[in-house]
Amino acid sequence: MTTTLIILALLIAGVAAFFNSPQFGKLPSGERLERIKRSPHYRDGEFQNLSHTPSLKEGVSMVRVLYEFFFNKSKRSRPKQPLPSQKTNLHDLSPEENVLVWFGHSSYFIQADGKKFLVDPVFSGSASPVSFTTKAYAGDAYSADDIPEVDCLIITHDHWDHLDYDTVLKLKPKVKRVVTSLGTAQHLEHWGYDMATVSEHDWNESVSLGNDFTIYTTPARHFAGRTFTRNKSLWMSFVLQTPTLKIFLGGDSGYDFFFKEIGVKYGPFDLALLECGQYNEYWQYIHMMPEQTVQAAKDLGAKKLLPVHWAKFSLGLHDWDEPIKRVSAAAEKEEIPLLTPMIGQKVTLNNEQRFEKWWELLQ
Repeated sequence: MTTTLIILALLIAGVAAFFNSPQFGKLPSGERLERIKRSPHYRDGEFQNLSHTPSLKEGVSMVRVLYEFFFNKSKRSRPKQPLPSQKTNLHDLSPEENVLVWFGHSSYFIQADGKKFLVDPVFSGSASPVSFTTKAYAGDAYSADDIPEVDCLIITHDHWDHLDYDTVLKLKPKVKRVVTSLGTAQHLEHWGYDMATVSEHDWNESVSLGNDFTIYTTPARHFAGRTFTRNKSLWMSFVLQTPTLKIFLGGDSGYDFFFKEIGVKYGPFDLALLECGQYNEYWQYIHMMPEQTVQAAKDLGAKKLLPVHWAKFSLGLHDWDEPIKRVSAAAEKEEIPLLTPMIGQKVTLNNEQRFEKWWELLQ
């Protein structure tokens, strides 16, 4: 009996120590929590979506979802071959170049009108605190060392596949400024970021970066949280306005009415980056189906669409290449130009550019 109690105590202590490790960050407290409570989007102890948004479709249980993950996941959820990639030297870019480089999933680098932006960088090779459960199938062609000094790091929300502890820690000396969602800065403060360089925002706010650069914070339909406690920080999308370009940074979101409202208020957009993967009808309210991705691009008035949130992690049940096949077909039907670069390939933002259907070459 004594031995059993000792083992149980050690197990509880081990679990507690694991969840207290730095990578989990911290929940908002103090003045930050008081500010959160004053948000019009915070009710009943957590942030709320604009539309009713259950985590799972009505009639679907978490037990059923877990069963599907363990027993009915596609046998092609991961490619059999490594994904092709290119290596763009981001340190040697000409300041006059307006370019984007996608790192797979939802991480990308933008240089526009002389300023450098980095969005949701994840270079650790995993999208969870237990790395083997979400190990990337696309090797990271880039690391924090490959990233130059950036004028602004943008974090859409605090999920592990968007806010990566190892990556943002290594990038800290290179980041001049951080713009993120309300509550998310608590993690960054816990990880040693200088709060004088970090601004956190509610939906429908503007952030002046000077010299005709502005970031507008806009809604998303999703959720947040790095533990079992949810929605203590906000999730959002962003409008990046530079002197010559207007780009929509979608983050994670289910489809909703606000895409059209954003398009009317801020559009048309030269480019929209919108999620198209890790979807399923079971959680259809918090992640868009690929056809909805194209509809959202239409609502925004986007001249071009670059689909993200695919080609790195297997977080859904579908084939790894199903998202790009479906979004390509829908974009062709709606006559929306689609940008489909390989990971690491330079995308020019001012000129027309053709991309190979590189995923068709893989199994």
